[in-house]
Amino acid sequence: MFQRAFDRVGDVHPLIHTDRGSAYTSGAFNNFLGRYDVIRSMSRPGTPYDNAPMERWWNEFKLRWMERHPMPKTLQELEKLVEEGIEYFNHHNRSAQRNGLTPDEYWNEAA
Repeated sequence: MFQRAFDRVGDVHPLIHTDRGSAYTSGAFNNFLGRYDVIRSMSRPGTPYDNAPMERWWNEFKLRWMERHPMPKTLQELEKLVEEGIEYFNHHNRSAQRNGLTPDEYWNEAA
C-alpha cells in the first residue's frame, strides 16, 4: 500500500508516525522509508496514549468497515476493500464530534 501511495503521489517527503511495534522497527521498513525520504516519528517507549487517536481510528475502521464486508480472498481484494473503506471514512462518514462534517470537510474548513 505504501508503495502504491508513493507511486500515485509522486515527489513528496511525508512524515509517518508509528508505535514501536516490530513491523515498524524492522530493517526492511526503515530501508523502505529511507528510499522515499520519509521523515519518521515514533511514540515514546511506555506511552501507549501517544498514538491513541490513530489506534481508535483503526479500531473503528476494523469494526465498522472490515467486519461488515466479506473476507477478501486475495491481496488485491484486500487492498481494494481497504482503499474503499478509507475513501468512505474520509469523504462520507459524518460525525457529531466534527459538527456533522466528514473528515475531509472538517479539514478543509479548518484550513
